[in-house]
Amino acid sequence: MAGPGHTSADGISPPVTPGENEPPRAASWLRRLPLRAWASAAVGLALVVLLVSRWSTIRRGAEELAVADRGWLAVAALATFLTWVCAAAVQQGAVVQRLPAGRLLAAQFAASAANHVLPAGLGAGAVNWRFLACCGLTPVSTATALGLKAAASATARAVLIALFAAASPGILRLPRLPAGAPMLLLVLAGGALVPLVRTVRTRIGRAVAEIRSVHRIPARAAALWGGSFAFALLHALVVYAVTRSLGLPLPAAQVALLYLAASGAAVLLPTPGGFGSLDAALALALVTAGLPGSAAASVVLGYRLLTVWLPLAPGLLVLAVLVRRKVL
Repeated sequence: MAGPGHTSADGISPPVTPGENEPPRAASWLRRLPLRAWASAAVGLALVVLLVSRWSTIRRGAEELAVADRGWLAVAALATFLTWVCAAAVQQGAVVQRLPAGRLLAAQFAASAANHVLPAGLGAGAVNWRFLACCGLTPVSTATALGLKAAASATARAVLIALFAAASPGILRLPRLPAGAPMLLLVLAGGALVPLVRTVRTRIGRAVAEIRSVHRIPARAAALWGGSFAFALLHALVVYAVTRSLGLPLPAAQVALLYLAASGAAVLLPTPGGFGSLDAALALALVTAGLPGSAAASVVLGYRLLTVWLPLAPGLLVLAVLVRRKVL
């Protein structure tokens, strides 16, 4: 007797049971899922894992802020929201092409959440890369815009640290380096950049041309540099507002300097969203400024709750929606 799928001697194929030779429906359905659906599911899973793993920290931060001054907490919340507005302004200032304002702001909100999943700013970089690519920018233009945004942010932080350190002498103590250390670092950096420049000379030329084009437009240059300085100052304002809400008497300039120095030091250790590195650096800076260890921990927890944990779930949900709507 002929088996399923074979023709019998009289030339008539025997009936085949439906689904007998078909792959399992579940496996077939999973294979048909688009990549964006998988990305949305991954975002949801990341949210659950982060919330579960950090639930004790979230609860402690909420308990600390429950007895804090509501007016200063409102100032901190407003400053947190304005950081996303500044991030959108900086991203717009880094490109000549006009970007859709609403989707740009939503992308920055989503990027801030994604940045707490991957280390060293990779989450925010990936979100912004996809957003700019979907807006029609070429890979070279996209890379130039992201590099210019990062360079402007780093420059703004360095300038602000120098200004606040000059205004509050004696607070920030830099480690002593051996006499030849700066020259050695410059030589090593130059030796690493020479082959890189030779390899990507053409792309660098295009990038320089695009950077010049951006700075020829006053509105773009103002958004790029003004937004970069405002972004750093607003984060410092969040820390200061949290200290005031907890009744801790620290001068605003001193808190800003301590935060900027701590955030700059945290960049050297690429952890997701600065978890651990920024927390430790900021707590150490506050203790060095004279706060008790428990008070410094309360400030760090409050800052993290406002800038990370409260916006995390909405940010990842916005990220999933932007992925499904092909904005990213």
